[in-house]
Amino acid sequence: MTRTTLTPMSPLQQLRAGHTTRRLVQLFAGLALYGASMGMLIRAGLGLDPWDVFHYGIAQHLPVSFGTVTIIVGVAVLLLWIPLRQVPGLGTVANVVVIGLTTDATLALLERPSAMVLRVLLLVGGIVFNGLAGALYIGSQFGPGPRDGLMTGLVRRTGRSFRLVRTSIEVTVLVVGFALGGVVGIGTVLYAVLIGPTVQLFLPLFTVPLEAPADRRAVPVGAAESGL
Repeated sequence: MTRTTLTPMSPLQQLRAGHTTRRLVQLFAGLALYGASMGMLIRAGLGLDPWDVFHYGIAQHLPVSFGTVTIIVGVAVLLLWIPLRQVPGLGTVANVVVIGLTTDATLALLERPSAMVLRVLLLVGGIVFNGLAGALYIGSQFGPGPRDGLMTGLVRRTGRSFRLVRTSIEVTVLVVGFALGGVVGIGTVLYAVLIGPTVQLFLPLFTVPLEAPADRRAVPVGAAESGL
């Protein structure tokens, strides 16, 4: 298993860790690509990842865009960080805003193809770009996204395993999203199977090496632990 070293840091330490220009470019490029890949998956119409099933389901019942829903949900999830004593970093806040805006921009530019082969290509391309995007912004080491922070906060507070907490969260949002009208299909299954290996393929290439603060220890991330 390939393992990538990520450096645990406070938000202030993240800003002072060096390689700032490269990390900022990588962060925002990754978030923009992540939003574009989400738009591709939506236009493919073959199924979304669990959180986007949830977002899509909510969007069916509100007079706002899909991207706006992702921003609203991101802010709501950040509020759940407060009792968990999680502190957001620059990447956390940027995640909430940039992904929603770029998803809407992609949806405005991209129409759903009529040919099934093109929809399949959109689906596969969306998953690959999503994995690449995740590696870019995770590797910039500016803090987790709101949903990842919720997972790690719950793990720390409850003492439960990452596997149990992540599965519980994603099954919950998937079921609720599907009940609200979210799109579940073969793409949902393919995303679940492929996104971890795809992120892990790219993560060693884009993780910016940083020196760990004296009071912290670098954490190796393997294929099973990586996520978005």
